[in-house]
Amino acid sequence: MVVIGTNSSDPSQAAARSPRAPLLVTAELPPDVLAWADALRRAHYPPERNRLRAHVTLFHALPPSVEAELVQVLSSLARRPPPAARIDGLMKLDRGTALTVASREMVELHGLIAERMHGLLTHQDTRPLRLHVTIQNKVTSQAARALQAELEPSLQTIAFRFRGFGLYAWEEGLWREIRVISFRG
Repeated sequence: MVVIGTNSSDPSQAAARSPRAPLLVTAELPPDVLAWADALRRAHYPPERNRLRAHVTLFHALPPSVEAELVQVLSSLARRPPPAARIDGLMKLDRGTALTVASREMVELHGLIAERMHGLLTHQDTRPLRLHVTIQNKVTSQAARALQAELEPSLQTIAFRFRGFGLYAWEEGLWREIRVISFRG
């Protein structure tokens, strides 16, 4: 599991990034929820494929040319209070399992970002947003159903507030952190 971190305010780190690396935007989980979800991911995600920490992806691949504008948009939206959210169940994937995340406020923020990035979104990023944290993927359907049956009876609703937006560059199958923009409202 790897999430490469850099500080975009360091010019040498920015120069090290590939100029063609697509940009990803996440809704950043608070430390306690992240630790819990990441422990589930480490326990159930195939280890040879688990190269990232648990995360909630808002956008999968924006063009690198919009980085400055995207930082402005995210910074402006982060002036608001942290959006309320809750993990309230399991999402059954074809060959995996995810935790469903409900957050009307984050869905609204996603819509505002999508509106600003109109015409630049991939097909995947134009579909209706289903917030989730994938804790298992690329397993057999039987293994996915077994984990769902194991977790469902004991899974309780977890209320939290997102701590900010994460901006990452997708490079060679890893995420390089550009910056985290914290909610300040």
